Amino acid sequence: MGSMSYTELVEAARGQMGICKACPVCDGKACGNHIPGPGAKGTGTVAIRNYEAWQSVLLRMDTIHKPYVPDTSVTLFGHVLSLPVMVGPLGDVNRHYGPKFDMETYNDVMLRGAAGAGTLGWTGDGLSASLHEGACRAISSLDGCGICTIKPWSKDVVRDKLRLALAAHPVAVAMDIDGAGLPFLKGQQPPAGPKDVSQLREIAKACHAADTPFVLKGIMTERGAEKALKAGADGIVVSNHGGRVQDGVEATATVLPEISRAVGDDLVVLVDGGIRTGADVFRALALGASAVLMCRPFVVAMYGGGEQGVRDFLGQLRGELADAMEMCGAETVSDVTDDLVSW
Repeated sequence: MGSMSYTELVEAARGQMGICKACPVCDGKACGNHIPGPGAKGTGTVAIRNYEAWQSVLLRMDTIHKPYVPDTSVTLFGHVLSLPVMVGPLGDVNRHYGPKFDMETYNDVMLRGAAGAGTLGWTGDGLSASLHEGACRAISSLDGCGICTIKPWSKDVVRDKLRLALAAHPVAVAMDIDGAGLPFLKGQQPPAGPKDVSQLREIAKACHAADTPFVLKGIMTERGAEKALKAGADGIVVSNHGGRVQDGVEATATVLPEISRAVGDDLVVLVDGGIRTGADVFRALALGASAVLMCRPFVVAMYGGGEQGVRDFLGQLRGELADAMEMCGAETVSDVTDDLVSW
């Protein structure tokens, strides 16, 4: 059986994803503010803004160059990826996308699909302790080929979850520092909330003692990025959580250039939010990201094609990125610089 295009994966997934309508283009418009479900908070417009901001970044073609096969590989945290795209974390697939996969199966299949395509999946975290435990087991079974995310719980809960995560020897441990804004975590047990620089420094130290990089996800300002650096983070994800934690915020594409200029020499800068095609990946690289995370489209790909669906979509993204690189005169990922786009 040949590989399936994203369009075919969408068709296969439609009707079995709960509130998600498996739209041909995941632009945030159909799901609006549906939470549970894949929607955004409040007016539901931040996810739409994320998507549209990338579309306003225009590629500048230059096809007068020697013939080459574009090299889409990138090295992150000492790990070589076949393309600068990783599968973003998801905390509760049943709650938001329907019963086809339980969380442990979802993580197993997603991580294997990503690893099989030469890249990494990120696992999520949630109210049930079993979500994180299963994620750590799945990463451990792949010899650590994944990145484990922990929410900003209370100190004791973070300590216990961190111990489990580090025992799985992941490529990195992340904390989605903005996770306390998720509507379904408000007033719940265990409690989640903000962390200051000194609290984050303790977490970073524990990671570094285990030779594991620490990444802070949910950075949206230059000031926040500089605090992440002071806290000892090795990387950040420029992210507004797909609009799910706060309404009325800027698009990630809008803030990425200033954040990258501020800390890009000292931190690995990643980005997510509304990235849907290889051309969008090219845009993110040009604006200063080392790689991107994508989540919602991979859920669709998995509901439509399982592990092979994840691989097929990653293959499509890699091909689209390579096409953009060839058409714009970039032989390697590091050649994709801001002079190759206009915005």
